[in-house]
Amino acid sequence: MAAGLEKACHRCISKIASNACFIFGLLAFLALPLSMAFTGMKFLEDCPLQPLIPLYLLVGGVVGSLKVTLLLYDSTRMRQLLSKSVVIDDDDDDEYPWRQNAHKYYIHLTLSLFLFIWFILGNYWVFSVYLPNFIPPFHQPQDYCDKTLYIFAVGVLIISHTVLFLLIFCSFCIYCFSRRRYAAEED
Repeated sequence: MAAGLEKACHRCISKIASNACFIFGLLAFLALPLSMAFTGMKFLEDCPLQPLIPLYLLVGGVVGSLKVTLLLYDSTRMRQLLSKSVVIDDDDDDEYPWRQNAHKYYIHLTLSLFLFIWFILGNYWVFSVYLPNFIPPFHQPQDYCDKTLYIFAVGVLIISHTVLFLLIFCSFCIYCFSRRRYAAEED
C-alpha cells in the first residue's frame, strides 16, 4: 500500500510541477527575491539603527532567487521528461526518471533551511526596531532607518507570513481530505 501511495504522490507532484501555470507562477514569484536583493543593495548604508535589515534583504533576495531559479530549472526539466511520454515500469529500479538525485535534494533542503532561519532572523531584526525614526534626529544622527527600506522589509515579511500560513493551511486541508478519503476506501 505504501508503494502505491508513494507512486500516487510522485504523479501528483510531477503533474503540478510540470504545469505551465506553476512555471509562470514561479517566474512571477522570482520578482520578490530580486526586488529584495535590489532594495537591500540600494539601501545598504541607510539604516544605522539596525544595519542588518538591508543585509537581510540582500542575502535573502540572492539566496531566494537561487532557490526559485533551481525550482524553475527542475520544473522545466520535469516538463521535458513528461512530454517524452515516459512509461513507468514497476519492476525498474528507476521507477521515476524525473526523480532528483541525492545531491540536488540536499541543495534544495539546505537552501530551504537557510531561508527559513534567515526569515526568523529577519523577523527579529525588523520588528526589534518597530517604527524607527525615518528622519535622522539632530541629537542622535545614527538613530534612524530609511522609510522605503523599512516599509519594504515589513511588507516582505507580511507577504512571507501570509504565504507560509496559506501553505500550512492548504497542507492541513489536503491531509485531512486524504485521511477521510483513505478511511472511506478502507470501509
